[in-house]
Amino acid sequence: MSTPQGLTDHAVEQLVGRLLQVGVAIAALVVVVGGALLMAHHSGEIPDYSTYRGEPESIRTLYGVVHGLLAADARSIIQFGLLLLIATPILRVAFTWVAFLVQRDWVYVGVTSVVLALLLFGLIFGLA
Repeated sequence: MSTPQGLTDHAVEQLVGRLLQVGVAIAALVVVVGGALLMAHHSGEIPDYSTYRGEPESIRTLYGVVHGLLAADARSIIQFGLLLLIATPILRVAFTWVAFLVQRDWVYVGVTSVVLALLLFGLIFGLA
């Protein structure tokens, strides 16, 4: 299907594929940088597995992750990379929604709207 803007199905597929590749690559790079910083600062520590300790409270919220990211905290950088990894497929769905809207493919706009709404609902309300 071709539109006046020249956005063909093939072009959309190529852009979506590239979006996923770039998103995963950036997320992996951020996690590797955070892991390297974590190893540089904490490699000499001996873990105590006799008591379970979850993730610090500071990286359990988006605000805490961003605050730690600005302070160059290694755990926050790793957590941010994981958030980028989670965001990548959501951005893919949002991009395809826009592409279907531009192509005026109303059936797929509707289906993609439902999928995007479910993803966002689960992301926002599923964290409680």
